[in-house]
Amino acid sequence: MEGDHDPKKKLLVKNIDEEEEEEEELSLVKKMWKESKLMWVVAGPAIFTRFSSFGVQIITQSFVGHIGSTQLAAYSLVFTVLIRFVNGILVCLYLSTTTFSLSHYSSGSKIKE
Repeated sequence: MEGDHDPKKKLLVKNIDEEEEEEEELSLVKKMWKESKLMWVVAGPAIFTRFSSFGVQIITQSFVGHIGSTQLAAYSLVFTVLIRFVNGILVCLYLSTTTFSLSHYSSGSKIKE
């Protein structure tokens, strides 16, 4: 037990040849299903975040609207500016990541593990 514990040993090692054989054997429908599952892992939380932040905004505006019109205007202004600022940061991060990924891919270099 003590001799088997190597901190540099990879836990999930898969043979590249086995992976290529699996890809060749899969039909188009199974490949699409596999890619769809992987896509939803990323897209699911993003969709949930969009819907939940919109819902929180609407509910908060309805409660603030009962306090007064000035408070509602102040909240709407601040929240709109805050959302635009955060979305601007996210777009900048997205564009920089995409640019880096495309330049890395087009250079033909492999990703180091």
